[in-house]
Amino acid sequence: MMEKLTLSVEELGKQLNICKQSAYKLINSRGFPVLTLGKRKVVPVETLKTWLRENTLKGD
Repeated sequence: MMEKLTLSVEELGKQLNICKQSAYKLINSRGFPVLTLGKRKVVPVETLKTWLRENTLKGD
């Protein structure tokens, strides 16, 4: 089976354990990796992983 390359907004919410409304706020925030395909917005999995690494607070 082929690994998914993108996540829908609903799938993003489930992956991050946030509600659908919060997922929509996130994809509409500046700098968040979202791809618009017609009227549909999806999040590329690999760029999401990079975004999470880059935006996670690191303790010193």
